[in-house]
Amino acid sequence: MSEVNSGTLYIVGTPIGNLEDITFRAIKTLQTVDLIAAEDTRHTNKLLQHFDIQTPQLSYHQHNQQSRIPELIEKLHQGKTIALVTDAGMPGISDPGYEIVKACVGANISVVPIPGVSASITALSASGLPSNKFIFIGFLPSKSKQRQQDLEILPNLQETIILYESPHKLKQTLEDLAKVLGKQRKIVLARELTKLYEEFWRGTIGQAIIHYQTNQPRGEFTLIIAGAEPDTPVISEDTIKVELQKLLEQGISRSQASRQLAYQTNLSRRQIYQIALKI
Repeated sequence: MSEVNSGTLYIVGTPIGNLEDITFRAIKTLQTVDLIAAEDTRHTNKLLQHFDIQTPQLSYHQHNQQSRIPELIEKLHQGKTIALVTDAGMPGISDPGYEIVKACVGANISVVPIPGVSASITALSASGLPSNKFIFIGFLPSKSKQRQQDLEILPNLQETIILYESPHKLKQTLEDLAKVLGKQRKIVLARELTKLYEEFWRGTIGQAIIHYQTNQPRGEFTLIIAGAEPDTPVISEDTIKVELQKLLEQGISRSQASRQLAYQTNLSRRQIYQIALKI
């Protein structure tokens, strides 16, 4: 690897569990830069101590990013070299790394990726589900309205779906997935990847719900969910209108009718509701 270049932000991938998964290039970069911008300096310090890296750190996370970004940009303009790291994996994936990268690109500052492991790709590679096409969702929103909107797009996706989830929210997420995808959809739950208690659980969403009713979720989870079958019938708008009319005549509201038909067709609740408004 060549020496680091002045005024450059390096996006450095770090291990997601097993420290031996770090690359030689990542170690050399962390040793050579002027500063490490870390999501959690205490967590990153364990990594730095393990590899005897003495580079000073500065915290950069979702709660201080607005004040930190101008500070980091200024240092880069002064010719400093900075390595951006997250607690685990590649920065910018479900963390605020994207914002500093966007700011650097806008300020015409060089950004260089130093590739490393990622929980999403690691889990997908061993899932046994199709990996030629996939869509990464990350963490579902915690707010109910936005969460519902994100869930509604999932039934129409033919690509394998990748989600992240924390242990205390896993059971509710599985229940939500069962409502929009059905209990028979295949799912793989990977936890504690590359760590001592690494585990891949495979089955259907319904089976997963039962499994985690008696087995307390532990560790961070990556969910790999099978996409919709490619032969899912496409329902015309005229057919949707006929079915909506039947439900409306039964006294069911437009919103309830739209949600009911969304589970049975290739369209989202929002799409069907727009059709319902035309009746």
